Amino acid sequence: MADTRAHIGDGFTHLTLSRGIRCSARRVPEKVAIEFDGHTVNYGQLAHRMDKLASAAQYEWGLLPGDVVALIAPNCAEYLEIVCALSDVGVTVATLNPYLTPTELFAILADCKPKRAIIARQLKTLIAGVKEPGIPVTLLGKEYEAKLEQATASFVVPDVAEWSSFSISYTSGTTGRPKGVQLPHRSRALMFMAMDVEYGCFGMEDRFLALAPLYHGAGFAFAAAAISFGGTCILFDSSRAEDIVSRLAEGDITGVFMVPTHFSRLFELADDHFGGFAQKHRLKTIISNAAALPQVFKEKTVALFGDGLLHETYGSTEGGIVTNIRPNSLIKKPGSVGTAFVHMEVEVRNAAGGLCKPGEIGELFCRGPYTFNGYLNKPQETAETIQDGWVTVQDLASVDEDGFITICGRKKDMIVSGGINIYPAEVEAVISAISAVEEVAVVGLPDDEWGERVHAFIVRGGDQALSEKDVLSTCRDKLSRFKVPRGISFIEQLPKNATGKLLKRELREMEVK
Repeated sequence: MADTRAHIGDGFTHLTLSRGIRCSARRVPEKVAIEFDGHTVNYGQLAHRMDKLASAAQYEWGLLPGDVVALIAPNCAEYLEIVCALSDVGVTVATLNPYLTPTELFAILADCKPKRAIIARQLKTLIAGVKEPGIPVTLLGKEYEAKLEQATASFVVPDVAEWSSFSISYTSGTTGRPKGVQLPHRSRALMFMAMDVEYGCFGMEDRFLALAPLYHGAGFAFAAAAISFGGTCILFDSSRAEDIVSRLAEGDITGVFMVPTHFSRLFELADDHFGGFAQKHRLKTIISNAAALPQVFKEKTVALFGDGLLHETYGSTEGGIVTNIRPNSLIKKPGSVGTAFVHMEVEVRNAAGGLCKPGEIGELFCRGPYTFNGYLNKPQETAETIQDGWVTVQDLASVDEDGFITICGRKKDMIVSGGINIYPAEVEAVISAISAVEEVAVVGLPDDEWGERVHAFIVRGGDQALSEKDVLSTCRDKLSRFKVPRGISFIEQLPKNATGKLLKRELREMEVK
């Protein structure tokens, strides 16, 4: 396959986001790279489309290295090619949530100042919002395809350094206004290699089912890793548990990434949906991430899918993958997210900055090659998050004698009642063990006497009966008196974002009845 790109400079080979795709296009051009909605794109076609988009970006749109393009779309086959192609010419892609409100959109546009936006044509409100400040728009579909058809496949490859940012991923805003997380090429290229080593499902013969939103850091990472080494990424546009089970039962998927919401929905299905399922699926690896997976879900997953498959990974957009608990430790280390990930250092520090003793709760810091370049336009927040090369997102954790890490919640979620620190995760673990509890979240609510009081929001499982008295009785048996909730709210569902991350801020804002 001829390389029609003109090169500037020789010598050091930088690790860029698209390098694996382009190498696979030379190695296995006819191999299917992406499947979506009944259509396939092979590696040769994918690289050619990337060349054309990169050419259009340079010669028709006039984009320069360092410019920002906003990409606003649900999962689609074009998503990966857009991020990879534009980053090849030094453009940074802001991957925005297609469910933003106009107010949220305006704030993000003012922050990242895109020179152009590429938007799914059905997002009419957001299209209008982008056009209002005069940002040029290209609509996915006929307009986008026409642009590729007209473009040449030749472009000048600028000196794109591997430590430069290929994307800006905005945080979900669970604790306040979203921040733009700048992700360097090198961080993801190296993380993909480590993912293949750790999970064993991103090789050339693998077929990975991508269920999560691509605008989210983890959703993008797991999908992009699937096409970094010549494998196939199957983008799936249904979140219905029945559809996921049926797709896995076809027996051609070797890896899947799911968030706790996916697991919850699977286990709500009747048993007749799983007839012979263990013999039908061909999964080598199941990866859970984005929020804590309840221990009961881990046990149910092992029972349904079999031993040796499930990994639970802890990480952040800022830090990349930080820890992983492998299948052989899931049951014997309940509640843990495992040990440090490949090439990652992890420390749990006390308030004085020293290392915590086993079992002591402190702030988790990580250092490794997968971390971010800082928050866009926010030097103070960046300095608070990156301290002497170590990254903290203010998660609290403990480490046991064997080095296994347990996440205890966020520093901002810690409850201080009567001057005593209470960690929500400890209370949640006790309540979630009650058979009639499907999900639980514990928060601190304002209290005139104690400063904060412990309050639990509970989702009952199915039609099971559960009273406040039942919950409090269990808590009093298992917890110190000051940790027992002083109020219980039974609700239909916990508020979460698209990747299943719990929005405790919304719970605090709820009127407790």
